[in-house]
Amino acid sequence: MFRNLLKSLLVFLLIIPLYPSGQVHAQVELISDTPLSERLHDITLHSPALGKQTSLRVILPKGYEESEQTYPVLYLLHGCCGDYKAWTARTDIEKITEDLPLIVVMPDAGRGASYSDWYNGGAYGPPQWEKYHIKELIPWVEQHYRAKGSREGRAVAGLSMGGFGAMSYAARHPDLFVAAASFSGVLDTNLDPEFLEKTIFQNQEKVPPGTVWGDRETNEIIWRSHNPWDLAENLEGVNLAIHTGTGEAGGPLDGGLESPVEETCFVMSTSLHDRLEKLNISHVWDSYGPGSHTWGYWQRDLHQTLPRFMDIFNNPPEAPIPFQYKSAESSFSVYGWDVEFDRDKMEFARLSDVTEKGFKLQGSGKADVQTAPWFKPNGKYQVKIKGGRDAKVVKTRADDEGRLRVSLDFTSKHAGDELSVSIKQKKN
Repeated sequence: MFRNLLKSLLVFLLIIPLYPSGQVHAQVELISDTPLSERLHDITLHSPALGKQTSLRVILPKGYEESEQTYPVLYLLHGCCGDYKAWTARTDIEKITEDLPLIVVMPDAGRGASYSDWYNGGAYGPPQWEKYHIKELIPWVEQHYRAKGSREGRAVAGLSMGGFGAMSYAARHPDLFVAAASFSGVLDTNLDPEFLEKTIFQNQEKVPPGTVWGDRETNEIIWRSHNPWDLAENLEGVNLAIHTGTGEAGGPLDGGLESPVEETCFVMSTSLHDRLEKLNISHVWDSYGPGSHTWGYWQRDLHQTLPRFMDIFNNPPEAPIPFQYKSAESSFSVYGWDVEFDRDKMEFARLSDVTEKGFKLQGSGKADVQTAPWFKPNGKYQVKIKGGRDAKVVKTRADDEGRLRVSLDFTSKHAGDELSVSIKQKKN
């Protein structure tokens, strides 16, 4: 009775997520929670990042109400021209998860919004789909349900545009997801920008080309900063799977249809596969031959993916150390490390060789780095910064949580575009 009362009260509460590292984000308001079956719920939230209400569906494990167990969460993303109801309407997702200790979250993502915060002609602002999914929805799920609430308990998968979303989110936030899977995904936007502009951005969202990431010719860095192929090195440590047909006629689950769209996704999926191979990043590569861009294949992909995800949840790999991370954002957080640049233009930066002994940072301008809490709280440390022919030693102290703060200047005459930082604890 108390649990039901608490659930009812949550409809009227403002949930203020702390995520990650205790950061306070905008309030997400739960508008309604409508049970559609014993396990399936239709949820409506108000999202400040979107500037409007948005819906999602949640499938709970059997016996959830009677259990005190915590569960891993699969974020299952829809494709272009679909919505949050697509997976439950077109597949047997509710049935095949009946005996799995798993929460499935199926959010809306716009008909062609591309799982990104929109450029909006340089004005930015709503809709901010990535901010909603990453900084509002995930914290809300983990406060509202008994979710495990850690990287080891989160996976993301999606089809077509949702395959892009799954791999882009995993590459931009590898510290949030232990596994990611793409079904017929748009995984290398460098190959056919015109296809994306015409079929996704313009037609489905009814906005001018360039609204989402800007014009390709003048804002290529924004496009590439979301592109799984360009961010592939970030995916080390994430369990990956890529499923795709060739688009050729003769597939077994579609009446033998030919599919130019699947052919495009095949070329893009193959490009990411080849990139991962070159980087020696392990992944499942399921290129299953003739097959179209249709639901029969995506349901089969889902059936193949769920058991593997459950195995990963039961025996999750540790986060990689050392790790590397590539981003074009002026500030980013990954694996507990925070980096903020003061520079003239948007460009890729790379944080690499990160261990307790130090790290390297490639970039320009000036940067402030706050480490993860890997060091002795209030301990004294000696930090040596090297770049080109320059080297200097800085004495510093970890904060109460064991974090160090290091300021880097790439504008020094001999610094070059990469600085190497070594860290050594001082003896008292």
